[in-house]
Amino acid sequence: MADNGQIKVCIGLSGGVDSSVAALLLKQQGYDVFALFMQNWHDASTTLHGDCEWEEDRFVAEMVARKIGIPFYFVDLSEEYRQRVVDYMFDEYEKGRTPNPDVLCNREIKFDAFLKCAKKLGADYVATGHYCRKETVDGADGPVHRILAGSDPNKDQSYFLCQLTQDQLSQAMFPIGDIIKPEVRRLAHEADLPSADKKDSQGICFVGKVDLPTFLQQKLKPCEGDVVEVYDAYYIDNEHYSFLKSTLESLLADGASSLNMITDYVSDDKTSACTSKGCPFDMEKVAALSDEDFLRLSEPVRYDIRFETETYRSGRKHIKKTRYKDNPYGKIVGRHDGAQFYTIGQRKGLNIGGHKDSIFVIETDIPNNIIYVGEGHTHKGLSRSCLRIDPSEVHWIRQDLRMEPGEIRRYRVRIRYRQPLQDATVIMRDNGLYILFDTPQRGITPGQFAVWYDGDEMLGSGVI
Repeated sequence: MADNGQIKVCIGLSGGVDSSVAALLLKQQGYDVFALFMQNWHDASTTLHGDCEWEEDRFVAEMVARKIGIPFYFVDLSEEYRQRVVDYMFDEYEKGRTPNPDVLCNREIKFDAFLKCAKKLGADYVATGHYCRKETVDGADGPVHRILAGSDPNKDQSYFLCQLTQDQLSQAMFPIGDIIKPEVRRLAHEADLPSADKKDSQGICFVGKVDLPTFLQQKLKPCEGDVVEVYDAYYIDNEHYSFLKSTLESLLADGASSLNMITDYVSDDKTSACTSKGCPFDMEKVAALSDEDFLRLSEPVRYDIRFETETYRSGRKHIKKTRYKDNPYGKIVGRHDGAQFYTIGQRKGLNIGGHKDSIFVIETDIPNNIIYVGEGHTHKGLSRSCLRIDPSEVHWIRQDLRMEPGEIRRYRVRIRYRQPLQDATVIMRDNGLYILFDTPQRGITPGQFAVWYDGDEMLGSGVI
């Protein structure tokens, strides 16, 4: 094996404590290390504090590099970032989808544009401060690179790397993946690094903490529309909801407990950790479903509530006024500035009062510019059991383990960062990859990335 001193590693130094300690460890391990700071965003007007955050980050990063004793370089990738991440965000939100810019940033910038820049400077590898682990094993056709969850369960960031390829992984290093966050802080203090007490970054990768509607209004025009609350009666008479319930019930294994259609609530951004009680579904029954059945099973309930008006006379002068007739399925409860500015599961920013429990977005109808909402954490519109990933969007990190049409496997899945892994059945069909969860999931949203794991290893991902 080559001496570490002969291996040149570029550390993506952000000015944060994680990448700083990653750089420190690489230096201590004898690698030929240099730091590269990338600027990806110029517009401070979109951030909540209005400061040029990147300027402070660069200053801290440069001090860290000087303290460790490694060369420091700077590269401006803001044009690539705008084209490949921010423009993608705008396009997705305009379609009523909810993208994850951090996943895109890793795939398109850190391990593509940034990687190419580092290679031009002579790097053999690019290292980052991600909390995840990488293993390389012998495969039938050569080395196979595995992404494993970080050792710190509270900081595992493997989800953000779910779109990387074997080629990208072959040139990647994650020095702090087997360390817990408090230890990273301790090492930074011990080495007297300028970033030791720096708070973790928040918000959109390289943009910062933003007010999302304000940020999106750079390109998406506000357009007023109705906010419609959906009542429970809608589901009683809805044909598609009846299909979902009856189909899922038909898949239950003998002896399985009764079907649950509602997500167990823990907090606004999490679902309960999945404690395995065995798969509730019969695999033979699952395999017998047609592609068309799976397609219907993966589709959410759609809302089409019509409101009729009536005239009435009001006050002493009997002034003629118009109002909506009562509708058993729902009610117009407010106005919004544009359906594209909201996402499923959102409760903040709706400004709707007069309810005992919180109000949540359950669907955004972009063509008609309507937001549908429901009251309470247990509203039927918040929960779904099955999702679909189009064949063109299925990405396998482990190409040697990819599924073929007709295959069914058991994996653990998450649909958002920090969500506890959920037990699920993964079914590959000609018309897509389907994920059937053991328990219903809260806030499944088009545009999100679903990521599946086998134990600690992340195997693949896809856009819902």
